[in-house]
Amino acid sequence: MERGGRIRGAVGRWVNALLEGTHDHYPCYLPGRFGFLSTWTLRLFYSGITVAKEDLETLRSLQDDGIIVYAAKYNTLFEFLFFHTRYQQEKVPYPDLWLDDGVFFCQPLGRLLRILLAYARHLVSDRSLPDPYRADYARRMLEQGHVGFLSMVDRKGFYRRFVKSRTDPLRYLIRTQRALERPIYIVPQLLMFSRNPPRSRQRVVDFFFGSEENPGRLRRLAALFRAPRNTFAEISRPLDLREFCDRPQNRNRTEEYLSFLLRQEITDRINLHRQSIIGPTLKTREELKESILRNERFQSMLAEYARVRIKPVREFHKEADGYLEEIAAKYSTRVILVLSTLVRWLVGTIFDGVDVDMRGMRNLKTAAQRGPLILIPCHKSHVDYLILSVILHMNNMPCPLIAAGKNLSFWPMGALFRSSGAFFIRRTFAGAPLYSKVFSEYIRTLLHEGFNIEFFIEGGRSRSGKLILPKLGLLSILLNAYKDKACRNLHFCPIFIGYDRVMEEGAYLHEVGGGEKKPENLRQILRAGRFLKRRYGRIYVRFADPIDIEDVLRHFDVPFEKMTTREANVVCRNLSHRVINSINAVSVVTPHSLVAAVLLTAVRGSFTATQLFSQVETYLAHLLSQEARLADTLADPAAAVRRVLDNYLDDKFIEREEGGPLDAVPQETRFLVVEGKRPHLEYYTNNCIHFFVPAAFTSLSILARDAFQFAATDLHADYAVLQELFKNEFHYDVDASVELYVRKTLKAFINDAILMPHPTLPETFNVTSVGFRKLRCFAAFLSPYVESYRIVLEVLMRYTSKRLEKKEGPKKTVAMGNRLYRKRKVTRKEALSMVNYENALAYFASHGIRGNENVEKLQPYADIIIRFGKYL
Repeated sequence: MERGGRIRGAVGRWVNALLEGTHDHYPCYLPGRFGFLSTWTLRLFYSGITVAKEDLETLRSLQDDGIIVYAAKYNTLFEFLFFHTRYQQEKVPYPDLWLDDGVFFCQPLGRLLRILLAYARHLVSDRSLPDPYRADYARRMLEQGHVGFLSMVDRKGFYRRFVKSRTDPLRYLIRTQRALERPIYIVPQLLMFSRNPPRSRQRVVDFFFGSEENPGRLRRLAALFRAPRNTFAEISRPLDLREFCDRPQNRNRTEEYLSFLLRQEITDRINLHRQSIIGPTLKTREELKESILRNERFQSMLAEYARVRIKPVREFHKEADGYLEEIAAKYSTRVILVLSTLVRWLVGTIFDGVDVDMRGMRNLKTAAQRGPLILIPCHKSHVDYLILSVILHMNNMPCPLIAAGKNLSFWPMGALFRSSGAFFIRRTFAGAPLYSKVFSEYIRTLLHEGFNIEFFIEGGRSRSGKLILPKLGLLSILLNAYKDKACRNLHFCPIFIGYDRVMEEGAYLHEVGGGEKKPENLRQILRAGRFLKRRYGRIYVRFADPIDIEDVLRHFDVPFEKMTTREANVVCRNLSHRVINSINAVSVVTPHSLVAAVLLTAVRGSFTATQLFSQVETYLAHLLSQEARLADTLADPAAAVRRVLDNYLDDKFIEREEGGPLDAVPQETRFLVVEGKRPHLEYYTNNCIHFFVPAAFTSLSILARDAFQFAATDLHADYAVLQELFKNEFHYDVDASVELYVRKTLKAFINDAILMPHPTLPETFNVTSVGFRKLRCFAAFLSPYVESYRIVLEVLMRYTSKRLEKKEGPKKTVAMGNRLYRKRKVTRKEALSMVNYENALAYFASHGIRGNENVEKLQPYADIIIRFGKYL
């Protein structure tokens, strides 16, 4: 017996030595380095999978704040080993503690023997296998800085938790969090093997090899080797477990129920993130028609429609079906992939690159995980919707469904656009009530399914270079769909897409000058090859912060669902102006637009490059005071201006002055603006004019005081008059007052030495000698608009409203403008703008002025134009 005791003691000491004095040997822990050959093999195996750098930075920042636990949807060794290997390689917190499973075959041999020995000893002594939860091993490892990994959906895991009553890792984490001060961050991880949206019907290959969402081993390997660029990892929004437990509704709930809610929330985040990448389930065309035309709401509406017209409902079925055929997109991922390749080649051929705001893109991706996005770019070119879809596709987001004008449905491009996500909308719904109802139901269904929608709030491409007043039709339909609970939330995403040079420049100026718009057709496509012969500079894409519809509705006292039609229209207008202002706020000032602005507002007669650059510096200082976003090329303004001058010389926008000295150095060479090209320069000036409008209004208000000293309050009345008169031309912040605009502009003028505060009188300013010239330059931004409105007033004073009906008003205005220009009563060719004429006619019509019958109403406006025109 004594000898046996000595043997057992010796064996025990030997076992303790092998176990290094601890029983903490579990297969759920995998060391960072488990063998050179194994590590090298895994790194090579996973090398084709990409991880966004922005996600890696997020993980690095979380490490300093709390404990990290990664969460995957499905329980697979493949994913655990990938994140363990790649994150370690990228020097970010990597998971080494698998909370709901174990790793045996990758363990170093010595550690594997210790695990087996610890298991055997525990089995002999306690008649059970060791449990890392019961021993609090998992908690101690997390507190020491190790990173956990767990899954949300696992059949065996559910059986163990629910039937066998084993420890639920999430419940364990909740208990651990309640005992700790540091927060535990649960970071959902997404490993994608395909960008294809899910299908409504399972295929045979999915049955044998697993779905594209949760592929089997063979399908994973095939995806990894056949299409590595479609295999990538992303993280979803991290969940702060302490914040989750402290929510008022969760404080008194049991750990078991909290673990259920926690699992549900994390799974929802992963599902929404996945949908934000690949889009919602693609239904067949028949399924889509069935869901739109056969649902109870539409059938009820159709029955009422038929009752009013005293006809059987079935007589309208064919008509409704025809409308849906006319409208609906035929989304095809294969066509999108081909078009994406083609557009990238096209952009690389005729542009010098695409400058994308990646911070804004990340905000966009985050918003997409909370509900459908309504993408609202400005519209300057046909390239807009092509380049935006490509950018989204390259950044792991689905191409949106795009509202396109019915004019683009011509053969064969209509079918191609449909397959790439375009749905077609008529310019007007007048006289087609059933079409309107079918279209509204189509939009509602898209939101309900979870599709992102893109549309141009301006209605069409801007011919003037600045943003057009918003068209509210589709925006109203979207808001009504939200009001009818088509989706839980909506995020409106204003997007700026700008260009150094616009391909359609010539066509726009033809229309602005009064020429007819040529309809899109196949011949135009065939002739587009001429665009490949020149370069158009860079494309700039900027994303404003998404506007959450719930945030907008908080500004109104009445709940949205209880609003009357009139109140809902107020919301719609308010939202539209927020969108337009957001686009303007993130727009990029390019060297071409800045130089064009200087040439039209600050240059009189001939000029040298040195004189031009001096004024460019003045405008740059003002842009910086307005926190405008500048193109990267303006980091070296002198070089940027020289390049633009060369471009404008090549395009004959400017020319060298005749009779100048032939031996002049480049800086002393004198140039002239070509008179016939001023409208071209006006187009590019308008690309950035919104940053100068407050300065222009303020400057003209100061000049109209006709004194070198004034008080700030003296300007408010004139500023308000100008803002009201040109409200169809420029967009104003709905939350900003005239006083705020004036105060901010005066501050900028003081910083630029245009004004000097009076030494004793508060809010009183003196104009400096240099400042007077600069004020005239800023005010000159309004010159073409003042002259355009003067032309319109001349027409309204000469003709009766009957002679100006329909298209006659614009035609007679064009003729009047040309006549006054020839007589030099209008001095700026850019004032001969059909866009300005139509805006002015609309403005006066809204005030009850449609012809010379309203002469008593006309005179005050004529006085305003004459008064301000004297100082321009």
